[in-house]
Amino acid sequence: MTIRERRLTATDRIRLVLADEIVLGSIGPGVALDEVSLAERFKVSRTPVREAIRQLEAIGFVEARPHRGAVVPHFTKEKIDEMFVVMADLEALCARNAAVAIEPATKQQLMDAHLACKQAALDGDIDEYYRRNIAFHEVIYIASGNGFLAEITLNVRNRVAPFRKAQFQSFNRLMNSVAEHETIVNHILSGEADAAAEAMTQHLRVVRDSVGTVAPTLR
Repeated sequence: MTIRERRLTATDRIRLVLADEIVLGSIGPGVALDEVSLAERFKVSRTPVREAIRQLEAIGFVEARPHRGAVVPHFTKEKIDEMFVVMADLEALCARNAAVAIEPATKQQLMDAHLACKQAALDGDIDEYYRRNIAFHEVIYIASGNGFLAEITLNVRNRVAPFRKAQFQSFNRLMNSVAEHETIVNHILSGEADAAAEAMTQHLRVVRDSVGTVAPTLR
């Protein structure tokens, strides 16, 4: 069982909910995350809340401030743009390399991951699609054949992940995402390195635009 297939823990659930609310503006900049009230809200002890906050801090979604504790930072449009430019460049490089280096067994994994995304989209299950989408992109990182590139790309993705999840609130985004994935898959499997990289770059541009649709302050 991979980390993507395991059951979500209380910490996972709290982190994902809080990250969504931060991206969508339900929890605004400057708001302090209070462990006691969050523990009451999620009906858990303070331990998973504390760990969720620590994980949010690790990806820049919370800042530790003297006398205030964990506080939500202010995300600017410019900052998000910079993050997505780096993300797009890294993922495009992964796709380019994958088109040349992908192994036969990994080709099957890529097709399986794509079909799993498609089924989740047909079911209209945003949470499941989010998980399957992560797995799909991670297959491409691995298929690049460059372990260091895969590691760096995954690290950046973890920073951007909550914004990428928010896009799926946008109208018809699930099925559009599947169509974009299919183009990427076809180019990789056909060994078309330049086309695979361009398709991935365009995919990430659409993701960035979709985030602005559901979170207008980040448009």
